[in-house]
Amino acid sequence: MLVPWLFVFVNVLLSIPFLTLLERKVLSYIQSRKGPNKVSYMGLLQPIGDGAKLVLKELGTPNMANMILFWASPVISFFLMILAWAVFPSPFLYFSFNLGVVFFLCIASLQVYTLLGSGWGSNSKYALLGSVRGAAQTISYEVSLIFIILFPCSLEFSYNFATFIDKSYSYILILSPIFLIWFISCLAETNRAPFDFAEGESELVSGFNVEFSAFSFACLFLSEYGNILLMSFLTAIFFFPSSYLSFILFGSFFSFCFVWARGCLPRFRYDFLMAMAWKIFLPVCLLAFFVILI
Repeated sequence: MLVPWLFVFVNVLLSIPFLTLLERKVLSYIQSRKGPNKVSYMGLLQPIGDGAKLVLKELGTPNMANMILFWASPVISFFLMILAWAVFPSPFLYFSFNLGVVFFLCIASLQVYTLLGSGWGSNSKYALLGSVRGAAQTISYEVSLIFIILFPCSLEFSYNFATFIDKSYSYILILSPIFLIWFISCLAETNRAPFDFAEGESELVSGFNVEFSAFSFACLFLSEYGNILLMSFLTAIFFFPSSYLSFILFGSFFSFCFVWARGCLPRFRYDFLMAMAWKIFLPVCLLAFFVILI
């Protein structure tokens, strides 16, 4: 069972650097400028150079930081991201069990603690404010995500990811309004623009990760982009046709949509963000769920 897990681990680690390259290229063309284009052909090895720089940099710790939280939070965040990928279905052997979706939700909820620990352990007011913002935002939109995941699960009568591979038709046809709420909630859950309040550079310098560098920052960075890829491919498996080729195509497209939203949409106001979660998304999801049950 270790070989397929290592296969997933290596594939995710290879995908994340090139997702960052795609993001930098797409954002540069949206902003009418050149992206990375010096390292290798068209900048293809730029992520490798950036990763080597992060690993080789000197590790630093703030004088007043909580050492255990400061060092454990990034590593645990990275480990939780890999653990969530371990139950994702693939043509190779994977960890499949009847409550795989519930297990994924448990792992996703634990990410809140690493976010809080990163900000609190830094002992910086900017990092703490960013982590508190991000935790409140993540908890709020987790509620909507859980209800939305119940829609395809109730249609399949299963919480096992394996059953979604063989589903007979695409749920996007009957769940299109819910799908829009799902995608917006995914943006908020992963703290991505236009909901990137945990990393608001204009008022929080760099947010919860302002004191991190080198290896610890690399762990937070890998965790964030790994979760983006995971949510993109979960979108494909829950709502779109069931074949591995379609998963790859739709998952890649939604990864691009995360970058597209960052380049095109301005940052939301924080009170609007929280009001949208509790006053719009949650009532709509509850109403739709009761209608389907009836």
